[in-house]
Amino acid sequence: MSVATVSRVARGVGQVSDDTRRRVQAAIERHDFRPSRLGSGLAQRSHGALGIVFPGLSGPYYSEVMGGFEEEAVNARLAVLILGTHLLRESHELVRDTAARVDGLAVMGGVLPDELIDRLRDRGDPMVLLASRPRAGIPTVRTENLSAFDRLTRHLLVDHGYDRLTFVGDPENSPDAGYRWQGFAQAHRHVRAEPPAEPVRVGLTQSEGFIAVNRLLAAGPPPRALVCANDEIAIGVVLALLDRGHRVPQDVAVTGFDDIPMAGLPVSGLTTVHQPMRELGRETARLLLRDIEGSGPTAVDRVLETHLVIRGSCGCGAA
Repeated sequence: MSVATVSRVARGVGQVSDDTRRRVQAAIERHDFRPSRLGSGLAQRSHGALGIVFPGLSGPYYSEVMGGFEEEAVNARLAVLILGTHLLRESHELVRDTAARVDGLAVMGGVLPDELIDRLRDRGDPMVLLASRPRAGIPTVRTENLSAFDRLTRHLLVDHGYDRLTFVGDPENSPDAGYRWQGFAQAHRHVRAEPPAEPVRVGLTQSEGFIAVNRLLAAGPPPRALVCANDEIAIGVVLALLDRGHRVPQDVAVTGFDDIPMAGLPVSGLTTVHQPMRELGRETARLLLRDIEGSGPTAVDRVLETHLVIRGSCGCGAA
């Protein structure tokens, strides 16, 4: 029996006699054979591409993650299709169209509704969730957020003795921001302090951080520390405080999350949490490739380590 005949039966195409089809199908079931989607796709040149879905395409975080993802795809001789949805409802059809044109799809958490994720999974499309809350039956890659933000917040509460902290960011904006808000509240409970009931809800961009400070200062004196959901917000916060004549960290301490390159510049000196953004993209692509090949686990929750980076914006080393 030829390889071509087995391939036709496995793919359900071409003309094969009923008797031959029954014998091949019995052998497939006996050996639990599963064809490699990656191998067949490359052989047929049907797709030769991976897809990745983000809420937007601007900013250093997305650039680093996409860079790592693309590195692994290029090593596998695959192209990358990048879709920025900007969280628009009409983008759902674009996602379904993209999924049909690639060998596998990586989706950032919070971008698509759960029901669409489940439909793509149930359709059998290889998929990995990126920076997402885990979902049954779908591989997930994320970084450790909750404990890291707990450590950062306790550094401000315990090591510096600050007693008025405000979280700047929207926990509903992304799963990562939600975990960070939980870590912020958890740190307060650990030291028997009452956490703020609500954060200052803004988006994850520098301009949103600038707007947040202006809103806070219009309402009254600023808190002793502004604990931002990411570095881009934090940099916008610092710029707004300096613009209003407030000193950082002497008057208001500021912290971020991500450790983007700008956070480490002497002019920024931002205390933050380092997360391996490029490795996050690489590991997402690796898991997706294994899912396509059928050689990886059907569901895995891969959590990458993060660590606290102390610089001057929290008050350490400040005169």
